[in-house]
Amino acid sequence: MSLDKVLNLIDESLSDSTERLFELLRIPSISTDPAYKKDCDQAADWLVADLKSIGVDAQKHPTPGHPMVVGHIGDKGPHVLFYGHYDVQPVDPLNLWDRDPFDPALEDTAKGKVIRARGSSDDKGQLMTFVEACRAWQTVHGEMPCRITFFFEGEEESGSPSLIPFMEQNKDMLTADIALICDTGLFADKTPAIVTMLRGLMGEEVTITGPDKDLHSGMYGGPARNPIRVLTKILGGLHDEQGRVTVPDFYAGVPELPAEIKEQWDNLKFENSEFLGEVGLSIPAGETDHTALEMIWSRPTGEINGIWGGYTGEGFKTVLPSKASAKVSFRLVGQQDPHAIRENFRKWVKAQVPADCTVEFTPHGASPASVMSTDHPAFEAARSALSDEWPDPAAFVGCGGSIPIAGYFKTLLDMDAMLIGFGRDDDQIHSPNEKYALESFHKGTRSWARILDAVSKLS
Repeated sequence: MSLDKVLNLIDESLSDSTERLFELLRIPSISTDPAYKKDCDQAADWLVADLKSIGVDAQKHPTPGHPMVVGHIGDKGPHVLFYGHYDVQPVDPLNLWDRDPFDPALEDTAKGKVIRARGSSDDKGQLMTFVEACRAWQTVHGEMPCRITFFFEGEEESGSPSLIPFMEQNKDMLTADIALICDTGLFADKTPAIVTMLRGLMGEEVTITGPDKDLHSGMYGGPARNPIRVLTKILGGLHDEQGRVTVPDFYAGVPELPAEIKEQWDNLKFENSEFLGEVGLSIPAGETDHTALEMIWSRPTGEINGIWGGYTGEGFKTVLPSKASAKVSFRLVGQQDPHAIRENFRKWVKAQVPADCTVEFTPHGASPASVMSTDHPAFEAARSALSDEWPDPAAFVGCGGSIPIAGYFKTLLDMDAMLIGFGRDDDQIHSPNEKYALESFHKGTRSWARILDAVSKLS
């Protein structure tokens, strides 16, 4: 089947594709706010109707929360599943928006035309790049180049409470050869990227209790144990002089970076000074024997996210607090076990707590890292297809954050996932004035057409 005709149609119909995206963006599908439940339902209905318009057997599936949309098309060739989410973040504070968040518009900026609206980048614009690529294939050829399952969620921005039960109950309906996820971005706004590593996350809240009440520092300062001193001393030892986490067995399961992946990353020419300079810093911290990019994408971390105790209001109060608390999180890679790390962290803290103090822990999530096997031929096929569309060759990259759905595809459906997105660092997702570059929408659609063509040729 001719790819050129599909790409030409995508170019010629960009204005129509943009208007369809605008229709979806006008629906305020804020999943976390019950006031927008009907809007989330409307967004699901809109997607079902749009998929049906290109011949997809699509249905809306109810859940205890917002509905899932699943559709199928094609009866030959490799089978791919495409995942996206139609729900969006709240828009507050509304006064910081330059226009109605749900009144999308094209705007000229110093970096080119952008689509301005909530959800334009995260994730409606990204989702529709794939749908529009499929529309072009169906219009030109009357069929898709391979078997495709569409899977659209409505609760991603509110913790996905219905996702795992739905996937467990519908394995036969969702299982494919490989999953495609469009909820990531370009590297440095110009290099197409396929995310193959996602860090896991484990969080823990620690509370040290000393005296049974707050004390006057003039009366008790010196002989009385100060929980803030205890806590800060413990947390001050969380890293050694080389920036490594000191919790016992923390690095069990951390793999070495493959040489070919390291070479790709080095070729990205990531500049520490530029990256840190954007946030007012200049000197990389962390593990001294790894580059900043390696630390973000392929190395684990231990970070103190918040700490409090005693009097923190206006003015001054000379108090020895009864309690001191902190929130600590660990980003995980490779085969690190979040539950083992939680247990080892607690033992490590307990061993340093004085006899006349107590410690309490409150867990906050525990998800392992996701590592996709690039041995699957679809990965190299997609990388080649992306390289044909964009000026810079595509690279396999890591992601410092966590995208749980990729791990769920592996653990629940035994499928690897390719995360390919066209967002940019300044898209302002989750913030006022979110935008999506029109070029990303256009070239993203062309990219998916190329990827479908490449994947369809795999045996």
